[in-house]
Amino acid sequence: MKNTIKFLLIAVIMFSFTAVKAQKEVGIWKTIDDETNKAKSHVELFIKNGKLYGKIVKLISPEVENPLCTACQGNLYNEPIIGMQIVNGLSKRKSDWFMKLGILDPNNGKVYDCKMWLEDENTLNVRGFQGPFYRTQTWYRVE
Repeated sequence: MKNTIKFLLIAVIMFSFTAVKAQKEVGIWKTIDDETNKAKSHVELFIKNGKLYGKIVKLISPEVENPLCTACQGNLYNEPIIGMQIVNGLSKRKSDWFMKLGILDPNNGKVYDCKMWLEDENTLNVRGFQGPFYRTQTWYRVE
């Protein structure tokens, strides 16, 4: 009985540390365009059923008010970019999050494989790639 209680206590403590570590990516992040080096948007990352998701909550200096995703296909075509889910169910690995076809670029409507990892508590690297070709953006914590 004593060993069972010790085991459960250790399991709860280990789970708590894992859950806290996984929550570091949660929050609002300012995206920086890797080509222009300018701030583009704010993306809210959240965890649902152990997977990482993200949606655009703000556009910085949009060309038009409340732009639509005209480059997107399927049910996202002509949908508002603000509120659009662009990070889709990344799974936690040892030191990063990953998912094939895990991130949408609303500028061109393409969906890319995605890998995300924290550089530090306030800096997130976001890599979208197809095969050996990739682009990496650095996002900065807003909240």
